[in-house]
Amino acid sequence: MTGSPDRSSGALSHLRIADFSRVLAGPIATMILGDLGADVVKVEKPGLGDDTRSWGPPWWGEGEDATSTYYLGLNRNKRSIALDLSDPDDQELARQIALGADVVVDNFRVGTMARYGLDRESLASEAPRIITCSITGFGSEGEGATLAGYDFLVQAMSGVMAITGGPDGEPTKVGSAMVDNLTGLYAAIAILAAVEERRESGVGQHVEVSLMASALVGLLNVGSGHVLADTDPGRQGNRHPSIAPYQPYRTGDGVLAIAAASPALWEKLCAALGRQDWRTDGRFADNAARMAHVDELEAEIEEVLAGDTTEVWLFRLRAAGIPVGPINTVRQAFWDAEALGLEPVDVLDDGGSTGGRTEPFRSVRSPIRMSATPPSVRLRPPTNDQHGREIRAHLE
Repeated sequence: MTGSPDRSSGALSHLRIADFSRVLAGPIATMILGDLGADVVKVEKPGLGDDTRSWGPPWWGEGEDATSTYYLGLNRNKRSIALDLSDPDDQELARQIALGADVVVDNFRVGTMARYGLDRESLASEAPRIITCSITGFGSEGEGATLAGYDFLVQAMSGVMAITGGPDGEPTKVGSAMVDNLTGLYAAIAILAAVEERRESGVGQHVEVSLMASALVGLLNVGSGHVLADTDPGRQGNRHPSIAPYQPYRTGDGVLAIAAASPALWEKLCAALGRQDWRTDGRFADNAARMAHVDELEAEIEEVLAGDTTEVWLFRLRAAGIPVGPINTVRQAFWDAEALGLEPVDVLDDGGSTGGRTEPFRSVRSPIRMSATPPSVRLRPPTNDQHGREIRAHLE
């Protein structure tokens, strides 16, 4: 691609991505790039396509036209071509697609791309500027290179499940695919860093992000606590291991999440709850003391909150400048985000169809806001091989 990018079509409209990934981590990385304007060509298996096409319920549409909402949530702003990489002719088409791209993304087992001549070493002799990104489960070297990685498996192995759930309950996975999501985000960041470095060097490189390493980084303060202080914490439910008050508290008719995470916020909370005496109470004088007496603190806060409803306390505490919120269902979360002005749903009314349905396509809006080149939804998630003819014609 040459010339200056059209700012109206996205910050990355000058980039072409060859996407050989499937399921979640890879597709979310390439969807982020697509939302930002990149031309993403999704290479899928003939007939079957991305694994997530069959992952349901829930479905959008009915009967044979029903489409997995899982797939739809990860694959907008992409064009699809179906290629059998074991077929020599299709393999050559895949190579042409890769050579014509700025970035090639895959999450196959280690060695698969090299077997098909699609790894960076195989491509760089013809296209030294090409950037390749591999998403692995447990890295590309050592014993982990032979292992398949899935979000649930890595949540179990990385310690995420060990710190999630009630203190006396079973280890619990996070309700959504946190590890895949983190890995996709890190992959997108790595790709953009490699693109920027290529502006200086003129040469591409290979980048790799693994699910396991991403999960360990995602442990945040828990991970640094182990590395620096040799701690190995267990599950604490909804309490924070280092901050109080920072948890849900029962009100007169429900539950309210309060995050008074600084001395100033603690003082505001004492005032708003009418308990200025807590400020001089030795049990609650500072964060360390509150952590040491967290059970007593919870009991005293809930004794006050029991005097009124969740809605009343939400209004009062927000008015006092205290971070507080209800514990929403997913449906309520979208309603809340809409009421707060976040416009969480993007609607593409292009006259097209998805899963046999011709109404506008709704998807979760990108959280990125940019004043000049904002993300946009330009293409519905494609059916398998939907753009195969036009992509093949372009290669001829």
